[in-house]
Amino acid sequence: MKKHWMLYVSMLGLLVSANLYANSPDKAERKEVNVLPDWAFGGFVRPSGANPILTPNPEKTFYCPMRKTQVKWEESDIFNPAAVVKDGKICVLYRAEDNSAVGIGSRTSRIGLAKSTDGIMMTLRTDPVMYPDEDQAKEYEWEGGCEDPRVAVTEDGLYVMMYTTWNRKAARLAVATSRDLVTWEKHGPVFKDAYNGRFKDMDCKAGSVVTKMKDGKQVIAKINGTYFMYWGEHKVHAATSDDLIHWTPVLDSNRELKVLISPREGYFDSALTECGPPAVMTDQEILLLYNGKNRTDHKRDTRFNAGTYSAGQVLFALEDPYQVVNRLDVPFFRPMDDFEKSGQYVDGTVFIEGLVFYKNKWFLYYGCADLQVGVAVYDPANRAPGDPIQ
Repeated sequence: MKKHWMLYVSMLGLLVSANLYANSPDKAERKEVNVLPDWAFGGFVRPSGANPILTPNPEKTFYCPMRKTQVKWEESDIFNPAAVVKDGKICVLYRAEDNSAVGIGSRTSRIGLAKSTDGIMMTLRTDPVMYPDEDQAKEYEWEGGCEDPRVAVTEDGLYVMMYTTWNRKAARLAVATSRDLVTWEKHGPVFKDAYNGRFKDMDCKAGSVVTKMKDGKQVIAKINGTYFMYWGEHKVHAATSDDLIHWTPVLDSNRELKVLISPREGYFDSALTECGPPAVMTDQEILLLYNGKNRTDHKRDTRFNAGTYSAGQVLFALEDPYQVVNRLDVPFFRPMDDFEKSGQYVDGTVFIEGLVFYKNKWFLYYGCADLQVGVAVYDPANRAPGDPIQ
């Protein structure tokens, strides 16, 4: 699998220059280099004529145990997908919203399942696989629901979903596990037991469990004998676990949450840095793909629309997973097509949550303006040293 980690210096399909420093810390003196660093994944190319691959379906209904009636659970929006491989197929777990209200965060979210043999054409289940129910997660999920999954799998086939519970009061990062991707066991907030419950009710999102490649498969890894997760919406933090269920946030010397990366004034991620898909371990480092939002005031990156969500990459040291080795100064993936600039985020949004290795390529699944789902593909075999960005 070593060839799959040969990250060269081309990024096909990206129409924005990679602005890097040129012997000066002054942003005004940046030099346009027009290549992707050799440590980064890319380029990710949108398959011609394929996107969006998932769109809302107002005809699908299921009996909601929360509302005690049939609901059109995919009526309004489909977005923010996770992705894994099972039984030789790509399985996409996506967030869907009904039409129970108007406004971001006001509807009920449920998680659906789609499968594909080529990563593009999808077969969808009729009913959701994760939803607010009469269960132990009721206090966390009613009536907002289950949001924004990230999914990874252990070597023995246990699928682990990090998702957001939303009761319209607090958003909590939670965990669920499954052997078949259909029946899920909910385990509740990931931090509920850490430090005597100090972080149980903290607003938190976006758990990216570290994975590695083994025998051609992407599986959950351990670092120094424990599972490791990057997490966070406004900043990126870390947590560790012995069982993938109970997680302990990493603290700094002041006993506060340790901050690994933060928003940067004047850059595409000036408003927030939110973890994306499961991080990927290479031979020497850990690569985290993340979502960056641009500010809307004078501190934003003026090269991109105010409020835009784009995608970045940051590299951590394997021997010290808290240490940043490198970080992109411009997004490797940003809103370009019309369907990525509509929906609930008209400023433009590509929100990445699913990254899966399949048939020797990397498939990146993303939410399009909180309305639809798209895919982009990175083929390592098409990269060559020194190629310019097209």
